[in-house]
Amino acid sequence: MHWMKLLFGRLGTSLVLALVVPTIVRAADAPVKSPKPNVVLILADDLGWGDVGWHNSEIKTPHLDKLAASGTRLEQFYVQPVCSPTRAALMTGRYPMRHGLQVGVVRPWAQYGLPLNERTLPQALKSAGYETAICGKWHLGHFQPDYLPTHRGFDHQYGHYNGALDYFTHVRDGGFDWHRDDRVNRDEGYSTHLIAREATRLVGQHETSKPLFLYVPFNAVHAPHQVPEKYKEPYSKLKEPRRSYAGMLAAMDEAVGQIVSAIDAKGMRSNTIFIFSSDNGGPAPGRVTSNGPLRGQKGTLYEGGVRVPAFVSWQGHLQPGTVAKAPLHIIDLFPTLLTLAGAPLEQTLPTDGRDAWNAIAHNGPSPHDAILLNTTPDSGAIRVGDWKLLLNASRIEREGEAKVTKKAGAPRDSVELFNIAQDPYEKKNLATAHPEKVKELKARYDKFSAEAIAPKVAPMAKGFQVPKVWGESD
Repeated sequence: MHWMKLLFGRLGTSLVLALVVPTIVRAADAPVKSPKPNVVLILADDLGWGDVGWHNSEIKTPHLDKLAASGTRLEQFYVQPVCSPTRAALMTGRYPMRHGLQVGVVRPWAQYGLPLNERTLPQALKSAGYETAICGKWHLGHFQPDYLPTHRGFDHQYGHYNGALDYFTHVRDGGFDWHRDDRVNRDEGYSTHLIAREATRLVGQHETSKPLFLYVPFNAVHAPHQVPEKYKEPYSKLKEPRRSYAGMLAAMDEAVGQIVSAIDAKGMRSNTIFIFSSDNGGPAPGRVTSNGPLRGQKGTLYEGGVRVPAFVSWQGHLQPGTVAKAPLHIIDLFPTLLTLAGAPLEQTLPTDGRDAWNAIAHNGPSPHDAILLNTTPDSGAIRVGDWKLLLNASRIEREGEAKVTKKAGAPRDSVELFNIAQDPYEKKNLATAHPEKVKELKARYDKFSAEAIAPKVAPMAKGFQVPKVWGESD
């Protein structure tokens, strides 16, 4: 302290304070880098637009409603018409026509999956320091080990590879399909319960010094329509299979509540982004699901097939009870989350998705000037601003299959144009009245179509033997 005494003596106290205090103030004013946010991404399977509480559903979804109300509802959120294509788009930020997965789902016997040269969302987040986990349905290929979740960026895996498995036995077409870390797992119970139990376990044991990416793709509410009886009791007035569907949704809603409670109990809520979406529109509306007033269903390119209930919640970062009205696509989650996580966006294969945070958090415009809803050799659709062009949309895909059939009585080739802002339920075809707009959108669509690779299909090979356990060789 000898130098301080000398300094005080020669310069005086005021000058010393003038030298020291600004340094302290600058240190206090320096921005503190926030920790990377945890991400809990929940994907429902075959959930209809009109089957959630905030869309006035007759089915109660209190936990989803509460979570949606705590953040921003995405009221024009698009996905693909069926399961696997949406998952491919989510995992890569790229349209599935670039993967050859644009037509149907990856069948259990398929000898392909999400191409291995694709950089996946969990791989990108893992490179940014995240712990990554999937609890639920993969549906992007399992014919070789390299296609399994733990080889695609996930530290932890729990659940099933295929769709449409039995909720209680976990069997699909005679093969067992339940796994932990890509090895057969014999946990017994209702799949929705097991997925929630594993997700909450992972949250409970998570080391909070590291950010978490938890992907929870439920197989609910996809067929077969199975649920413990107690969940159906409040819906005795509904006819089957909608009654069972309602019970399945109630069980999934309960599971979402359990995951949120686990995040709260761990003290992670203030820095956790919750994202919820369905993977496509509801099938068989009226008999099983409800897409509300939206036209179409799963497997079609009308709004009821590709526009789904979705929301984002992040405490302290999103104003509760807000609505984002801009058209967005599930491909946008890839670059948006990478930006929020501080992960590099540079990669070999360019993304189609765009950072949508301004649209989500500030009700800004869509980051897209065009959104490709799909392109196949037989049909397609594109949204540009308020306008939507559909080509041969009346050719509907058989549910969950790659085969495309022509709807009885429909013209072989059809062009439909709708102004979604003025006609969100696609009742008035304006193609004849606005040929110049058809030409404009068709040119945009053709550019995408020219970049598409041939769709992969999966006919069952002659003599194929179902393995005892899917993903393993007998």
